[in-house]
Parts: sequence; C-alpha cells; structure tokens
Amino acid sequence: MSKLHEYLSAKKKLAELQAQLEALENDPAFTKDLEFQKKLEDLISEYGKSDNDVLIALGLNPSEIKSKGSNGPKRSLKTYKNPHTGEVVKTRGGNHKVLNEWRKQYGKDVINSWIVAS
Repeated sequence: MSKLHEYLSAKKKLAELQAQLEALENDPAFTKDLEFQKKLEDLISEYGKSDNDVLIALGLNPSEIKSKGSNGPKRSLKTYKNPHTGEVVKTRGGNHKVLNEWRKQYGKDVINSWIVAS
C-alpha cells in the first residue's frame, strides 16, 4: 500500500471516528451516564471512600473482581473435525494455523459447520 493511500485511508477512518464521537457526545444517555459518573466520583471524594469501599457497600467482594488487565472469562474449547481427512483440531481461539489453512481452502462458513458438539 502506498503511503498516500495509507494516509487517505487513515484520514477517512479518523473522520468516521470523529462523527461517531460527536454522535455519542450528543446522545442524552451518554450525557446522563457522564453526569452519574461525575456525581459518584464527587460523592466518593466527599466521604473519603475508596473504590473498594463502594464495591463492599454494593455487596461485592473486591478481591473477586478481575483486574483491568484481565481479558475476561476464558474462551470455551471448540473442536473442529475435517470430514475429508478426519483430522481434529481443538482450540480456544480462532487464529489456529490449521484452521486458517482450512479456511483458505474451504471457506469460513464451511469450517464453522465442522464444529463438533462437546
């Protein structure tokens, strides 16, 4: 890709993101959420409480809440069986070497039909 094409593509994406951001800023629900967050932060500050104190007050255990660095729950294990070769692939992600080769050869929709119920 030429640098000019890359630049124009990035500029187009930027314009789309700016339009999306402006739409969010004009959304009454967003304004209400922003107001809630500000009031909550002010309330926490006024009473000298921490985020953990708020979680405890809501009946949650702060040590059970995953850290921000977590990617969330573990993906489920999927098993694919190639009906042509009988080869079986088990993976938690979609970026598996063999699956990618199969997708190139047979197409994504066909490969998704090869998922074996576990």
